[in-house]
Amino acid sequence: MIKNKLLARLLAVCATVLALGCDRNGNPVEEFGLDKLNKGVSTEADVRGVMGQPDSVREESDGGRTLEYPKGPQGVRTWMFRIGADGKLSDYQQVLTAENFDKVQKGMSREEVRNMLGRPRTVVPFPRKKEEVWDWKYLHVHEERLFNVHFDMETGKVVRMSISEISGH
Repeated sequence: MIKNKLLARLLAVCATVLALGCDRNGNPVEEFGLDKLNKGVSTEADVRGVMGQPDSVREESDGGRTLEYPKGPQGVRTWMFRIGADGKLSDYQQVLTAENFDKVQKGMSREEVRNMLGRPRTVVPFPRKKEEVWDWKYLHVHEERLFNVHFDMETGKVVRMSISEISGH
């Protein structure tokens, strides 16, 4: 009887904790405040009100803007918010994903990679190898890892990509 009551109480606490981490639709909340934003309705001021000052703002050729919010260096997410030429939020996404890492190709420029993945966590030159390595911390299943992009120091083009385990985790 006591075990059943204890189990019921434990399940109630777990359900409460899980419910607090979900949006209106019951989906896990990846970033608190996102549930206050609505595509096609929210403005850039609304995004800034929820997310704060962006790390960078990129002016797009169609008159829109992209606001970047890296949650590093210890975080594992970088959010990109697309504001249309009409000033309304058209889309947003967390860009440190396997799908985006797969889009990084040999020969891409630093700017192309930066626009796709956001500000790197670190930039480390390796003069003897004539490479500069950028990395982004991300979450793979339940482990933190580093996605590394190696650039040729002379051309500024991607020469290879690699993944590093983070020791001590």
